[in-house]
Amino acid sequence: MPGTLEGRTALVTGGSRGVGAAIALKLAAEGADVAVSHTHSPGSATAATEVVTAVHRLGRRARAYASDQGDTTAVEALIGTVVKDFGRLDILVNSAGVFIAGEVGPDGLDPAASARQIDVNYTGVIAATRAAAAHLPEGGRIVNIGTNAATGRIGFNGLGEYVASKAAVAAYSRGAARDLAGRGITVNVVQPGAINTRMNPEDTEWGAALGATIPAGRYGRPEEVAALVAFLAGPDAAYINGSVINIDGGMDA
Repeated sequence: MPGTLEGRTALVTGGSRGVGAAIALKLAAEGADVAVSHTHSPGSATAATEVVTAVHRLGRRARAYASDQGDTTAVEALIGTVVKDFGRLDILVNSAGVFIAGEVGPDGLDPAASARQIDVNYTGVIAATRAAAAHLPEGGRIVNIGTNAATGRIGFNGLGEYVASKAAVAAYSRGAARDLAGRGITVNVVQPGAINTRMNPEDTEWGAALGATIPAGRYGRPEEVAALVAFLAGPDAAYINGSVINIDGGMDA
């Protein structure tokens, strides 16, 4: 039985690990061909190759691309290359991001780290959205990955700049949703809470303490985030546009 995304091509930025990798595999399971981007590090390239291999096992086309999400020229080139290689682009998932913590004060983030975080988490999303919009057909989908802390009701020491970069994505996405709605393209934001990944493992002292504060009583799984993204990328979500959806086990309830 064909999946809901049969015949479509998706690009998942930051698709080599964690939530991004889970999204790439879920989209492929639903029938999409999948391109994944990753950083230039050898470890990321190896992880991306594993994702591509897993997508191939699902019977879908896949390819990995080394690209710097913080470089707008590289992002624009990535979109063009994906369209050339696959012949089309129907779904863009902006999952690439960096997490750099630092409290306000003289010992906080240095200007270069702060600028890098904004470039990857926010400016890169704008560049990818703008470039993809030139190719997305009617029924195209853009899903941006944020954080539930961007609602403004949850705060953590040292995360102000990170959260601000993600809150900017939510605000931008609402405007982009209006701009592209006339073409039948939707733009939505998925805001995960605590998700069990290599970057934020559940089985640590911090993870146990945080998990105990979540109404669901546990961290989320990357596959749960991926399921929501796949729904928003599919035909049944055509009337969901400009929405910001938390997936956090009730953490922000």
